[in-house]
Amino acid sequence: MLASQAENLSDVWHRVTGVQNQPPPWLVAATAAAALLLVLYPLAWRLSRNAVTIAHEGGHALAALVTGRKLTGIRLHSDTSGVTVSRGRPSGPGMVLTAFAGYTTPPLLGLAAAALLGVGRLTAVLWISLALLAAILLLIRNAFGVVSVVVTGGVIFAVSWYGSEQVQAAFAYFAAWFLLAGGVRPVFELQRLRWQGRAPQSDADQLSRLTGVPAILWVGLFGVVALGSFAAGCYLLAAPLLKA
Repeated sequence: MLASQAENLSDVWHRVTGVQNQPPPWLVAATAAAALLLVLYPLAWRLSRNAVTIAHEGGHALAALVTGRKLTGIRLHSDTSGVTVSRGRPSGPGMVLTAFAGYTTPPLLGLAAAALLGVGRLTAVLWISLALLAAILLLIRNAFGVVSVVVTGGVIFAVSWYGSEQVQAAFAYFAAWFLLAGGVRPVFELQRLRWQGRAPQSDADQLSRLTGVPAILWVGLFGVVALGSFAAGCYLLAAPLLKA
C-alpha cells in the first residue's frame, strides 16, 4: 500500500514537473482572442474581473507578509472589489510595497506564467496556481470570497487532473493571456475613477500620501509594469506563432 501511494505521488510529481509539448499555433491564437474578448467586452469583464481581484489582493497579502506586517485577512466582494487588511507601521517601506503590489501582481503573474509556458511547463502553471489559491483561501474572511476562490481552484484542479494535454494547454494559455490583458485594464479604470473623484482611497492615492509623490505618477508606474509585462508576455506566448 505504501509502495502504491509512493508511486501515485511520484506520478503526480512527474506530471507537475514534466515538460509538455508546445501547443499548435492556432490554439495560442484562439486563447489570445478569447482572453482579449473577455477583457474588452464590458459584460464579460464584469463577470470575470473577480479573478484579477483575487490576484490583486493576493499581491497585497504577499507584500505585507514579506515586509513583516501582520496580515489580518482578505475580503472579496460581489462588485469585484476587494480589501486586504494588515497591521504594522502606518508608513515606511513595508506599507509602500504593500500598497504598490496590488495593481502590479496580476500582470507579473501573467508574465511568470508566460515564461513557464514558453519552456513547456503547462501543468506546472496550473498547479502553482492551485497552490497560490490555497494560500489565499486561508486568508479569506467572508463567504463570497471563499466561494470565489474555491470555485476558481476547483475549475483549475479539474482541468489539471482530468483534462487532456491540449485542454490543459488551452486553459493555461488562456489564463496567462487573461492575466496579462486583465492586468492592464484596471489601471485605466483606476485613473478614470480618480478623474471622476470616485476613488479617493485608491492604492495610488494611498501611495501619494505615504511618499509625497503625486498619485498620477503612481498610476503611471502601475501602467508601465502592466504594459511592459503585457508586451514581454505576448512575445513569450506568441513564440509558437512566430515559428510557424
